[in-house]
Amino acid sequence: MALATTSAPLGSPKTYAVDPAVKRYTLMDLGFIKTKNGNFQLERSLDPNSPYTAANKLRITFKADLTAFQMGVTTGNGLKAVNIFKTDKTAENVEQFNYIVAELIDRQVIKLA
Repeated sequence: MALATTSAPLGSPKTYAVDPAVKRYTLMDLGFIKTKNGNFQLERSLDPNSPYTAANKLRITFKADLTAFQMGVTTGNGLKAVNIFKTDKTAENVEQFNYIVAELIDRQVIKLA
């Protein structure tokens, strides 16, 4: 998946866009890590009980100049995209996803498209 100005995880009913007010320092404050090629990446576990289990992960990557990003939910090892929105078994994952996204919206990192 390439970096774009809008993105949505597999199966998500909502699409998100880069907030024009996003700042590099805000990303670092929220736990984004700078990659070797200058991009900023965040990986968060969607397990509400323990952030250290090999549960589904939310992965967000911002382009180095903060003009584009990608967002996805993957398996614990990060190799396969997962649709957490299709079954009730992953309701806790959806709740954790919404909590993380709400924080990113509040901090003006992303916005609803």
